Amino acid sequence: MTAAHHDLVLAITSHVPHLIAYNIVGTAADLEEVTQSEVIKFSAGGFRDFTRIAASDPTMWRDVFLNNKDAVLEMLGRFNEDLAALQRMIRWGDGQGLFDLFTRTRAIRRSIIEQGQETPAPDFGRGSPPQ
Repeated sequence: MTAAHHDLVLAITSHVPHLIAYNIVGTAADLEEVTQSEVIKFSAGGFRDFTRIAASDPTMWRDVFLNNKDAVLEMLGRFNEDLAALQRMIRWGDGQGLFDLFTRTRAIRRSIIEQGQETPAPDFGRGSPPQ
């Protein structure tokens, strides 16, 4: 795998998810402050998952983003394009498009589980060590 390809893979599978988590938790905290409501108190499971990721070491992640900025920015651009497409599906009532996307992403989740990546110590595609 070329270094540039590897950087893009890490950007989309690790770096961008962290950036999204930091952003969504920050947005929720701002909303709570502005509306003087209890946004955090009523957080659902998905949001709690984001807070777990957003609790990561701020120094390390600052350095990760700055040292891998080209790959992160490229993947953020792709993410923004996909997010815009998702917005259009919602705006225009494209239920089939939403269903197709959610079906595809559900299959990805299932393949992650099948490959043993949902364990406390995922093997990241390396396979089991020799016995």
